[in-house]
Amino acid sequence: QVQLVESGGGLVQAGGPLTLSCAASGRTFSNYAMGWFRQAPGKEREFVAAISWNGGATYYADSVKGRFTISRINAKNTVYLQMNSLKPEDTAVYYCAQERSVYGSRLSHDYDYWGQGTQVTVSS
Repeated sequence: QVQLVESGGGLVQAGGPLTLSCAASGRTFSNYAMGWFRQAPGKEREFVAAISWNGGATYYADSVKGRFTISRINAKNTVYLQMNSLKPEDTAVYYCAQERSVYGSRLSHDYDYWGQGTQVTVSS
């Protein structure tokens, strides 16, 4: 059974940094791309970032490009989302997800396992 457990969320002031982690278990981590999505209150879930199986390819939403960095350590079965220069509009529940392929995708339907989410709140 695949499990994805996010951590690192919390309350941060605008302009500050925060790093999210997602620990995966249940199948060979390095065989799959990983992604981060988020959902703000009253809004649909949206793509944030994705990373290929070996970290060789990364993808970002335009809204976070240049501020967020996705990375992974396969030996630790963990993917990270480093968030800098946070804005109040980044406030959301952030979800880690594991894709069906090795490549990385912006599309939520390409992901078959999801974590429970971690709340990120950015105060102005």
